[in-house]
Amino acid sequence: MSRDAVIAVDVGGTTIKGAVVDGDGAFLRERSRPTPASDGSDAVVGALLELIAALAADGDVGAVGVVVPGAVDAEAGRAVFSANLGFRDVPLREIVAQATGLPALLEHDVRAADVAEQEVGATAGVDDYVLAVIGTGIAAVIRTGGTRVVGATKVPGELGHIPVWPGGEQCSCGQRGCLERYASAAAIARRYAEAGGEPGLSAVEVIARSADDGLAARVWAEAVEALALAFTTCKYLLDPALIVLAGGLSEAGDALLEPVQQELAKLVLWREPPVVKLSPLGGRAGLVGAALLAGRLV
Repeated sequence: MSRDAVIAVDVGGTTIKGAVVDGDGAFLRERSRPTPASDGSDAVVGALLELIAALAADGDVGAVGVVVPGAVDAEAGRAVFSANLGFRDVPLREIVAQATGLPALLEHDVRAADVAEQEVGATAGVDDYVLAVIGTGIAAVIRTGGTRVVGATKVPGELGHIPVWPGGEQCSCGQRGCLERYASAAAIARRYAEAGGEPGLSAVEVIARSADDGLAARVWAEAVEALALAFTTCKYLLDPALIVLAGGLSEAGDALLEPVQQELAKLVLWREPPVVKLSPLGGRAGLVGAALLAGRLV
């Protein structure tokens, strides 16, 4: 194997996904494992290192790219805060580099997904868009006039923590009524089970039941309404030409795309609603971005 092959890892709140990717972007090997978030940040770091070691064992690689959710200081290589993983100022880049002896980088999962979407995905050539990555949580990258919004404290794009229903469900961030409590993949599965539905189903499975299961239909309708409210805010505030849906929930396909388009059209009344598209990379956008960024280190 050539040294231009890299290891890419996407640490999600539910699953840690990793791959060995060659210089042409081909995925040579993939592995995944559940994220032991309930066991604390040390357990998550340990699981990450075990997965990297397993991927590195079968051949020569030149670098490691790791992406995580939450507040990430990419320049310092630190996972500053992640409610879903328990990270509080973890020097993750240094930990990975020391464990592997390889050049390493750390980046925010959605910023990495944005790199992938711009190079090989849905936003190539688009200057004004919102990329919404919907998985265990919800976050976004916003570009306006071709420039990514950075923000005063460098942590923009927390779409999942826009309050869509003030006074609603308590969120782990401390607020109530956050989008993430209603429309993330984790929330859809949780809310269905808590309301009396079959436990253990994924969000995509709940959505698939919504045509014949009244409970699933209600949970899904509330998720769609929450997403449309958040995207309407984005439209009126930022005027994006395009909203791209990525992350694990995008694997629901048209069952996600069509109702979001319809609900958004109802809410954006005095101008054209933005185009809404599914990412062609789906739940792999962050992983592809991690590989592209790691490739720059080789």
